Amino acid sequence: MEDARAYQELRVGFTAAVSHELRTPLARLLALLETAALPGADRDELLAQAREQVEQMTELVNDVLFLSELESGREVVALGGTEVLPVLQEVQARLADSAERADVEILIDAAPDVELPLRRRMLQTVVENLVQNSIRYAGPGSTLTLAARAGVLEVSDDGRGVEEEELPRLFERFYRSDQARASRGTGLGLAIVKHVVVSAGGEVEATGGPGRGLQIVCRFPAP
Repeated sequence: MEDARAYQELRVGFTAAVSHELRTPLARLLALLETAALPGADRDELLAQAREQVEQMTELVNDVLFLSELESGREVVALGGTEVLPVLQEVQARLADSAERADVEILIDAAPDVELPLRRRMLQTVVENLVQNSIRYAGPGSTLTLAARAGVLEVSDDGRGVEEEELPRLFERFYRSDQARASRGTGLGLAIVKHVVVSAGGEVEATGGPGRGLQIVCRFPAP
């Protein structure tokens, strides 16, 4: 009974948080469309901004659905092992344009024979969310390193970092540090990372500080 009540409270809280996160881009979208209807409005620019808001809402919905799949057990996280280097290279290539726009360099440090106990899709999800987080928040001129060794995946940058007291909260749903509040992002990326890693029997830790970058280490149990 107690577990059911706690789950219901968690579900209600999560639904309220999702509703809150959707309200802002919806309000912006409505304002953009109303402005586009005014005489002399730059409709092309306003439509481009409206498209960005739609993309942001789509990203949020996709993250919420993925997290829901994980929590309901429909996604098997750990099933065999996946070679890490090809996944790191794939994510590096896919996010190269975003990294270039943010002036963030992505480096890889992983041997070809390193494997981690995750399905390929799950490993891609973890790496991509970690890389996107650094691209958004590390700051111009930063270097982002994707490293892997036996049982360990580490994504670290030498960027602006976050306050040390905020580190334990980075993996909470919808939590954003002060510097991240004005940046685009769903606030679910690191929560998804933690859920995948923990579901595979591992643990995740964030370290760093202001001016010392951010290091996120995912450790997995030995096979």
